[in-house]
Amino acid sequence: MAKAKYKKGKDGYFQARVWNGNYVNGKKQYVSIRSKISSKDLENKVNEHNQKLKERKYVKLTDITFCEYSDLWLNLYKSGKGKNTQAMYRNTIEKHFSAISNVRLDQISRTHYQILINNAQGHERTQQLIKMTFKQVIRSAISDKYVAPNVLSDIFDNVDPIRYKPQEKRPLAQYEKHAIFKADFSDQDRAFVYILYGCGLRRGEALALTRFNIDLLRRTINVQNAIAYDKNTPYLKGPKTENGFRTVPIPSKIFSVIDDYVKNLHQEKLFPMSDGGWKTKSSYDKMWARILRKIQAQSKEPVVDLTAHVFRHNYCTNLCYQIPTISIKKIAELMGDTEKMVIEVYNHIVLEKENAEKAVNAALNF
Repeated sequence: MAKAKYKKGKDGYFQARVWNGNYVNGKKQYVSIRSKISSKDLENKVNEHNQKLKERKYVKLTDITFCEYSDLWLNLYKSGKGKNTQAMYRNTIEKHFSAISNVRLDQISRTHYQILINNAQGHERTQQLIKMTFKQVIRSAISDKYVAPNVLSDIFDNVDPIRYKPQEKRPLAQYEKHAIFKADFSDQDRAFVYILYGCGLRRGEALALTRFNIDLLRRTINVQNAIAYDKNTPYLKGPKTENGFRTVPIPSKIFSVIDDYVKNLHQEKLFPMSDGGWKTKSSYDKMWARILRKIQAQSKEPVVDLTAHVFRHNYCTNLCYQIPTISIKKIAELMGDTEKMVIEVYNHIVLEKENAEKAVNAALNF
């Protein structure tokens, strides 16, 4: 005789705990199903429940399409994001999700996702953005009870990973460093480049500086804002993260240039347009092209793919080589990032500096 799957409780009922299809704080939520008839009857009820869950019957009924819900998700749940982030999502939805514009949200499947990925074949970065946006929309629809929780795994558990590798970050080359300090910059361009080099600020953070952010007595820069762009139009916002609010020392190698520049400023902004406003995107692009020409003029090697972010990466790279004189925690504070980010991106430098044999000998030898 087959052994009963469920045992009768003291109250006379057979009982099972089953997933109800919902998550709270990332944990599955369970409900009880009971039967007073038999273990087999309870087993049938559990199977019926699981089948309904699999068939997506524990969700709100709606005829909204996947694309319509994607627009709703962007306008409602991503309204607080920066303009560039919103533009990235909107471009993905309008340009790529339109290929499945007539598909209802409650009918979305792995096939539809794969269509979008196939349409972007050969463009791994675009495929990555499609996957990221698609996943976020599905997660939101699950939270709104329009889609069953198992849909996420149904779609993504059995698809090929996207082979996207971001461009490798690099520090400044030695010939670039020499050229930077020999280049015939204008006063404004020199101050901008030197702040990038010596303080590790993001481009937008440097563009947002005013004379009130510079403490010449303490030789520090107080980072409080950043410039971002809505197409060509600049607007002021906070730093990228909460960690971005910080005070950075001005190193002696560049201090005299910053000191002279700030003392001779005739207005508040450090890097204004000719009319006194914040630099537009086109004005910044012209300035950076001018800076690159001046650097190239002093370099025998070609200066390729040199961006403001290369200066920031160079700053952090060189700080990491100073460990243990400086801690990872302090490097993260100076960068306006988290310790986790510093470790993830620069761990190879930290490992280069490790010498286990030397450390053990130094620690244990009297």
